[in-house]
Amino acid sequence: MPWRIPRITLDRLRTPGRFTEFLKGASVCILIAGLLSPLSQAAAAETAPADAAVAANDYCGGQCSDILPPGQNGNATLAQILLNQVFGTQPENADNQLGPYANLATGYSSLTNDKINTFFNDASFGVPSDQVASTLKPAGRTDVTIVRDKRTGVPHITGTTRYGTEFGAGYASAQDRLWLMDVFRHVGRGQLTPFAGGDPSNQGLEQEFWRNAPYTEADLQAQIDNAAATNGERGKLALADANAYLDGINAYIDASDSGRYFPGEYVLTGHKDSVTNAGTIEKFKLTDLVALASVIGALFGSGGGGEVNNAISLLAAQEKYGVAEGTKVWESFRERNDPEAVLTVHDGSFPYGTKPDDPQGTALPDAGSVTEEQLVYDRTGSAATSTATRTSATAAANALTSAKRGMSNALVVSGKHTAGGNPIAVFGPQTGYFAPQLLLLQEIQGPGISARGASFAGLSMYVELGRGQDYSWSATTSGQDIIDTYAVELCQDDNHYLYRGTCTAMDKVEKTNAWKPTTADDTPAGSYRMQVWRTKYGPVTHRATVGGKKVAYTSLRSSYMHEADSIIGFQMLNDPDYVKGPEDFQKATQHINYTFNWFYADSRHTAYYNSGDNPVRASGVDAEFPVWARPAYEWRGWDGATNTADYTPPSAHPNSIDQDYYISWNNKQAKDYTTAPWGNGSVHRGNLLDDRVSKLVTAGGVTRAQLVKAMADAGLADLRAEDVLPKLLRVVNSSTVTDSTVAAAVGKLQTWVSAGARRTETSAGSKTYANAEAIRILDAWWPLLVKAEFEPGLGSDLYAAMNDNLPIDESPSAAHGPTGSHAGSSFQYGWWSYVDKDIRAVLGESVQGGLAAKYCGGGTLSGCRDVLINTLKEAAGKTAAQVYPGDASCSAGDQWCADSIIQRPLGGINHGKISWQNRPTFQQVVEFTSHRGFASRAKDRHTIG
Repeated sequence: MPWRIPRITLDRLRTPGRFTEFLKGASVCILIAGLLSPLSQAAAAETAPADAAVAANDYCGGQCSDILPPGQNGNATLAQILLNQVFGTQPENADNQLGPYANLATGYSSLTNDKINTFFNDASFGVPSDQVASTLKPAGRTDVTIVRDKRTGVPHITGTTRYGTEFGAGYASAQDRLWLMDVFRHVGRGQLTPFAGGDPSNQGLEQEFWRNAPYTEADLQAQIDNAAATNGERGKLALADANAYLDGINAYIDASDSGRYFPGEYVLTGHKDSVTNAGTIEKFKLTDLVALASVIGALFGSGGGGEVNNAISLLAAQEKYGVAEGTKVWESFRERNDPEAVLTVHDGSFPYGTKPDDPQGTALPDAGSVTEEQLVYDRTGSAATSTATRTSATAAANALTSAKRGMSNALVVSGKHTAGGNPIAVFGPQTGYFAPQLLLLQEIQGPGISARGASFAGLSMYVELGRGQDYSWSATTSGQDIIDTYAVELCQDDNHYLYRGTCTAMDKVEKTNAWKPTTADDTPAGSYRMQVWRTKYGPVTHRATVGGKKVAYTSLRSSYMHEADSIIGFQMLNDPDYVKGPEDFQKATQHINYTFNWFYADSRHTAYYNSGDNPVRASGVDAEFPVWARPAYEWRGWDGATNTADYTPPSAHPNSIDQDYYISWNNKQAKDYTTAPWGNGSVHRGNLLDDRVSKLVTAGGVTRAQLVKAMADAGLADLRAEDVLPKLLRVVNSSTVTDSTVAAAVGKLQTWVSAGARRTETSAGSKTYANAEAIRILDAWWPLLVKAEFEPGLGSDLYAAMNDNLPIDESPSAAHGPTGSHAGSSFQYGWWSYVDKDIRAVLGESVQGGLAAKYCGGGTLSGCRDVLINTLKEAAGKTAAQVYPGDASCSAGDQWCADSIIQRPLGGINHGKISWQNRPTFQQVVEFTSHRGFASRAKDRHTIG
């Protein structure tokens, strides 16, 4: 019964476990009985109820809700892990949010406002006295209290001093996520395998992250010092908060160690002894927080990269068509500024990353000269297996792509269009599904802090996404380009380069990791050394020649060496004395250097701002491709010693206040604002939200329930079926279909489209899809039709190169692409826009921003129809077992299971599968009824300009 730290989007986060042999050698019941004797964490807390009436500082009027599956409790003792592995029992509050979350998929159609908290938690401030489960004064402190509610076990932290408040936040986070926090600080330091085991997937994970953030301890400390020194009083306050937060974490480590209720994974990975209690859980330090932040930033907030892949695909296009025509073909597939793309900001232009009229400084490699920089050396034992080396190759590809993890969505409607006259928001981050979850819920009330919501484990000194007293905020990944690739000219040898005219030695950073088998991971002993060469222009990623001259390609990210800087923005968002309206919200998010779309709602206003340190590039530099590492092509105002530069001003970032509505699902932010990932064209999953919300706004009188239903309905839709399949069927049906197999398939597909093109169960818990045959046919057909439509015209080399830039599909069951399988998030990356534009062109329809040529069937309707019919017939003949070949969690042919969401274990606790939904992991539903100093919008509308 293994537990693993599995793949999340771009990454595999697996700590393997092999419990079988361990359990064979012990009497489980006797072992568990013995382990239950130490003091439990629950017993350590007082159970006397606390008087926690509805907070006077809560302006939501009972209309704020949230949800975060599977549950708040992410720590489990060894006894609890064994009980779960053997009998399936769950620790208290480990999975009590999973059922309500899962049930929305079949319960949303009849949703009303009064039923919302059937599927969500009440996110009001405070805990009613009859709902208090426990009250704790951590470490005996008198200046902070942690109250946990009965329904979910969420900690409500109230402090009378700033230090005590943050101490409590740290203590509560360790109560709920200590093992997970420890895992991720080791991931951020590139030291996961010595800590958690040498499974190849663990090797791949530490390689992927350390390649992009190869920090030394001095680098981590310098980032802390810089954030504290350059942000005035807020910087000093952030440092004090972080220290208090760490004190709380470490106090819990001491308490759980002496009380012997620390996470059982420490025993199973060999760090603690279950009998003698020998061993050590390392205390946390400030630099651990920066290591954690580097992981989260890389996962969700670092748009850009991929310039070398872009160059290779451009060269392939130019090789086939010639320079001029090949460039035209490449640009048509790149869709930098597609006029048909769905936008978050409806008006205005925000030029960024646009194609220059006369590109300067581009350093394209000589054809065939590019080699990826080696990261891993001196492999021994299990590090030298073919599986380990294949995993390393996958990790490198993930680290170097521009298809960063996107995910997350937002639906925000202005009060002008709602039934109550107050803005409504349904929004949240889509961070994957894990046990325990990467995020945790909390409420923090103390001097200068008043918020409830979600934070990443180990970084929860502030609420990162949630609600304040009379406002709420959330984010989606934006993906604009803050990473550039430079071609550094080599001198003397392969490890020296020209830096502003001086031959300069590269900085070699190394990390040697070794592991041995444990109870949790029986991977045989092994070791390797990771090595990165760093330059002022960032770490080396590739080697090549340009015009016959040897170069190293490096990757420079504006947030590189600045992982701690965003703490100031989050501090501001938690401060009720700072955020009093949409303008203050926008100013706070301007202090966040990662690439996110931020959304805001209070009782009167809505707002949006796109954050990130967008470097000001030299005139003529095309950010899509590598450029020469010369002063003329550097970021303007760039200081190589500090990696600081001139950044575009806030007014140049897409931003808005009180637009009729906002949607975001990692789509294009605004006109002329280029994002790094490919695929922002005429069909994007953002259209699923925009279509539904625009209809609601047009009708008016929008309610919270209606907006939740719009989100949930979009979350069950198959993007290909809703927005592309009807056009494909028009081509197929342009003449009578005579083949009986094809005709039957067409009938099933048309029936599915007419029913709404959803991937949903026949009834709750049936584990069988309605229109299952149609879904199987489309899942089989899509890759066949895309290949047959485009490869003949593009040629195999260019088709493959374009596929490296943008995968052709990302269906829920796909085990490829940036999310992997069983991850929920789907339809972010794919060729649906290309198919849409090409098919419309073949049908003779008007296409704005079309492809450079017609590809399907050579551009003729009859030829295209033949292609579609032939591939559809082949798809219809594929069995369910062929389309859904099975994996470690599902048998071959089990369609529902192939799509299902799995809370992938990051520790020893397992949860059951739930039916597929494409929605945020943490999600809020908010409608504030009043504002500090103001009545509700419905009452004071006459005073609002």
